[in-house]
Amino acid sequence: MDMKAYIYLDNAATTPLDKRVLEAMLPYLTDVFGNADSPHAVGRKAMNAVDEARDTVAALIGARKNEIYFTSGGTESDNFAVLGGARAKRKEDRTKVILSAIEHHAVLFAGETLAKEGFDVVYLPVDESGRISLERLKTAVDDNTALVGIMAVNNETGVIQPVKEAAELAHAVGALFFTDAVQAAPHMPIRVKEWNVDLLSFSAHKFYGAKGVGALYIKNGVKVDKLVGGGEQERGMRGGTLNVANIVALATAYKLAREEMSQTEEKLRKLSDLFLREISVLSGITPNGERANALASVLNLRIEGVENTALLYKMDLQGVGFAAGSACASASVKPSHVLTAMGLTEEQAKQSVRISFGKNNTEEEVVRAARQFVQTVETLRQY
Repeated sequence: MDMKAYIYLDNAATTPLDKRVLEAMLPYLTDVFGNADSPHAVGRKAMNAVDEARDTVAALIGARKNEIYFTSGGTESDNFAVLGGARAKRKEDRTKVILSAIEHHAVLFAGETLAKEGFDVVYLPVDESGRISLERLKTAVDDNTALVGIMAVNNETGVIQPVKEAAELAHAVGALFFTDAVQAAPHMPIRVKEWNVDLLSFSAHKFYGAKGVGALYIKNGVKVDKLVGGGEQERGMRGGTLNVANIVALATAYKLAREEMSQTEEKLRKLSDLFLREISVLSGITPNGERANALASVLNLRIEGVENTALLYKMDLQGVGFAAGSACASASVKPSHVLTAMGLTEEQAKQSVRISFGKNNTEEEVVRAARQFVQTVETLRQY
């Protein structure tokens, strides 16, 4: 299949590398190849690039330079925050962790790990709109709470969570507050001080950067146990040779994303609205999640009478790609934990798909994809 003609509508899973980001990376893959922790001139030049990248990221989220730690991506950052934060708080005899039921699998895995270590892990439910209940969180937190983790934006529905208010409730009982901002970072300005978060994660490949690099914000004064040992990189908090080229890519891509965010979001809103208009001829299509409180870029739709696996397969054969949910769970036959947490039945969850638009998509592509979607749904409903 000619991938240039393929219509890619799975941008919530990953985005293509921006050519401007590739240009910024290239010198650090070839000429400036030094280990950033080496004391000689070659190493110092690499470390200068890392320092500049750290300055850039810190400024863009309103943090201090020494509050930014580079990682291998969102999964590592999530694990670092949840495991490291909770374990550090255990030294204060706090053994309760509260996570929303719709967190990314990286966070849920960390929760399962903590439960095996003796923590009381509580999963906060969401309502049918896909949002957490602040009242339920207020009831759940207590003086034994070590950490509260609520994602900023859900990766399957695009629904935005009340992070700032949730952080206030966590801090009222002396708990740490962590937010997974992996899906938020490409689409909304991150303000760590305004949000009042202690820990925040994001990943470069969601905003046209390189895969395999992310960042974790750790507020100064917050104690977090290290997750990756074996070296004194990242101020002794995260061992491993720094991936200089990817770190440069993250900072470059995020700077571009922030500079172009307003126009990009306007375009994404138009594309998603266009897609919905084109498929409005179909009956039995229901959005999952409160669209008025969700990202413009993500549509999660339930298609009555059609299983998502069949729809995805048929659409892929026709040169259109999207997803049934999180890419990290795509090999699973289980229904989406996000959708079932919102009250959908397993059957309804298996009739749902996620379509996510990116800045490289065109109106012509979206119209063609939507018309193919209509044709394929009508065909499958005849079986």
